[in-house]
Amino acid sequence: MTANLRLTILFDNRPSPAGLTALWGFAALIEAGDQTFLFDTGSNGRVLLKNMAALGLSMASVDQLFLSHPHWDHMGGLDSVLEANPALSVVLHGGFSKHLIHDLHGLCREVIVVGAEPQTLAPGLFSTGLLDSQPPEQALILNLGGVTMAITGCAHPGMEQIVERGRALLGQSIRWAIGGFHLMYADDAELARSVQALQALGVTDVLPTHCTGDAATMAFEQAYGDHCLSGGVGRRLAL
Repeated sequence: MTANLRLTILFDNRPSPAGLTALWGFAALIEAGDQTFLFDTGSNGRVLLKNMAALGLSMASVDQLFLSHPHWDHMGGLDSVLEANPALSVVLHGGFSKHLIHDLHGLCREVIVVGAEPQTLAPGLFSTGLLDSQPPEQALILNLGGVTMAITGCAHPGMEQIVERGRALLGQSIRWAIGGFHLMYADDAELARSVQALQALGVTDVLPTHCTGDAATMAFEQAYGDHCLSGGVGRRLAL
């Protein structure tokens, strides 16, 4: 799993090209060699599948679904995903409903429940483990083909904490921070601290979207310049 790493945003509330639908929520597809991972499902499964089809992507190709946290805008498309591909494995954490976890065992190939400790999901792909926040959240850490990434749903624990966990897990800096940064209610001082903290941790490239907020996105654009990419449905990042 070291070649042809590509990330495609499938569901986002950021503006998107014609033919794609933007709604509140987040989902992304990660293609890494011969493995394909779906990160969250957005809030509406029909829209998720429609966007995938418009981008020339199929749910049938997905091997594993990773759910970051139990908010509707990140797991609302779960039913549609499982109907389209009941052969995938589902990765979630112990902060999800025990009843949902129980029911999933009859709806997919495999259920992986992550605890507080980081967990290897595939070569070069890791869960941070269940992080303390409201709600509890996990994030994806990737180390593939010499590229390191932290991918978040909403970063409720704080993007800095997620990157720190990933850095400790890999023993090296995290280059990319991608996803919702949950800074839409942050004031200028908080935004400055967040930007400086990520820079100090060695993050060289960012793709803030979903719940990051316009002011925060502008702050990252000013700090990172061309190394800050915009989100939105259809954004493709090939590395």
